[in-house]
Amino acid sequence: MAHLQGQYDPRFEAVRELLAQNLETGKELGASLYVNIDGEEVLDLWGGWCEREHIRPWQADTIVNVFSGTKTVASLALLMMVDRGLLDVDAPVAHYWPEFAQNGKESVLVRHVMSHTAGLPAWEPPFSFEDAADIRGSTDRLAAQAGWWEPGTRASYHASSFGHLVSEIALRASGVPLRDFIRTEIAEPLEADFILGLGGDQFDRVATIYPADDPAPAPAPTVDADRQPTVEEQISLRTRLGSFSGTLGDPLTVFNSEAWRRTDFAGSSGHANARGLGRCLTALANDGWARGRRLLSPEAIALVFREQASGIDAYYARPIRWGIGYALAPQEKKERGPLPFLRPGPRTCYWYGTGGSMGIVDAERRITIAYAMNQCQSGRRSQNGAYYDAILDSL
Repeated sequence: MAHLQGQYDPRFEAVRELLAQNLETGKELGASLYVNIDGEEVLDLWGGWCEREHIRPWQADTIVNVFSGTKTVASLALLMMVDRGLLDVDAPVAHYWPEFAQNGKESVLVRHVMSHTAGLPAWEPPFSFEDAADIRGSTDRLAAQAGWWEPGTRASYHASSFGHLVSEIALRASGVPLRDFIRTEIAEPLEADFILGLGGDQFDRVATIYPADDPAPAPAPTVDADRQPTVEEQISLRTRLGSFSGTLGDPLTVFNSEAWRRTDFAGSSGHANARGLGRCLTALANDGWARGRRLLSPEAIALVFREQASGIDAYYARPIRWGIGYALAPQEKKERGPLPFLRPGPRTCYWYGTGGSMGIVDAERRITIAYAMNQCQSGRRSQNGAYYDAILDSL
């Protein structure tokens, strides 16, 4: 077997045992887990295999597609631009991107985009992966498109469109492509394995990603034949029809393809390991500091926790509290949200990727948790909640 490697504080022995057992029994193929508390890396573990055929052991620098976990780092980059005076979350998107004002979108603010309340959760269908890969063309389509609701009045997860929207905002505000900003201003200074848009010389570090063996159906509205669908149900269905993630065909083939790995979709195609993802996010938990570098001011971090929407998110048909750039944990009791295991916290933000990867920041307790794996999981077979509980129970 490929033995578990890395380091951990002895109080997290139960966490190490859980990960080791999951790798031994096959619940995990290859995985990495990371915990930072008060700026100290108290757990950094990895192990398993990059392929089901057990060809390459998972190494310290192995990376894997973290899907929508990418959004957490993209949002961090935009907050850094806010701190530098390049961007204002309360300014209209059209202030930076004039073409965006088409079809009545003059009142869409940057924070609406970052909180999934902008009214552009997808493209008008039909839409395909090939359309999305034409970054200029697909971004221009979003600029020309009318919003699906009045901005700020409801939330519906912008699963596929988020990356295109924030990438263009970042480029217009800073003059630097978002992938380059993340590389030079976040990943390289923090020695963090997080890459948006892989080069061919990096492919040999990538673990093969496998779809869930028993994939749970994507959350979708169920509408009785004898009634009209609700507005939320209509938005959810329309989003799926206009999202490239719903047109990809065989996920095993697509998500391991050169074409996918080279894309710089800032909402879905980032590649990382738990350490890389976690190092990026630790600034949110430590007053803006990460590995001796100041990424953010406390004022910028406070923006994350400015609640923008709360209640049933149309895409998920589940309750989500949206801050600016991140979802926020429930404040009083657990809810059946996207991560139902998440414990309440006054200043906890998070997001996750298809199959289980996740980044969670408890700024109140200065804790950062990250997880990345190559065997996607679903439903009761997901391991992310078990790791989360084991980590918090060890404190």
